[in-house]
Amino acid sequence: MLATLTVLAISFVLGSIPSAIWVGKLTKGVDIRNHGSGNAGTTNTFRVLGWPAGVTVFAMDFLKGFVASYFVSAMAWGLFDGPLSPPNWEVDAFLKISCGLFAVIGHMFPLFAGFKGGKGAATACGMLFGIEPISIGISSIVFVLTILLTRYVSLASILGSFLYPISLLVMRYVFGMDKIVDGSMIIFGIVIATGIIVKHKTNIQRLIAGTESKVGSSKKKKDVPEEGDEEAEKDLEQVNS
Repeated sequence: MLATLTVLAISFVLGSIPSAIWVGKLTKGVDIRNHGSGNAGTTNTFRVLGWPAGVTVFAMDFLKGFVASYFVSAMAWGLFDGPLSPPNWEVDAFLKISCGLFAVIGHMFPLFAGFKGGKGAATACGMLFGIEPISIGISSIVFVLTILLTRYVSLASILGSFLYPISLLVMRYVFGMDKIVDGSMIIFGIVIATGIIVKHKTNIQRLIAGTESKVGSSKKKKDVPEEGDEEAEKDLEQVNS
């Protein structure tokens, strides 16, 4: 029990690393939460700070989930039951899922950023890679292609999340990969995908209304402050300069 609680706590702290806030302050000297949608995540970083910062934040958030589910979960066995176990140690799937999920929760409600974080898509992607890479690999390809074709990071996150549990179902019931994908993973996939999509509800509304901002847009409709807010307008110009 002590081992489990320890790795879950480590996973939450790891997930709480405010990647978008750090990158925003280091690259532009601004707090990403004061710009765009105000969300401290990959999507808002891409939209406000551009590709280099967005890719950096995505990589950092991805690694938080991957390290938690793939490495930190193994520490439950290695630190308390013998020498530190190697990365390919066979760890109980439930423990992997739990550690990854705590990293996602930490990202959404970060300890180091007033419990106001991102929407969890990149961290969840990393977590799922650490658990089972095939299905999330498919979703990742869809994610990248959607960004390249539409420049909507939010749409890419939504489509990738939606496809994930479908890929698990196909792997198990069409290709007979029941030894890799069990029923609990499918249920978990549905839950995590639903959670990410629900967190993107405002983005969905903007996509339908045609006001969602694209990566690399010179003018960001939803990022522009209300008319008359001169201080905010100058602040936003400074970020995009």
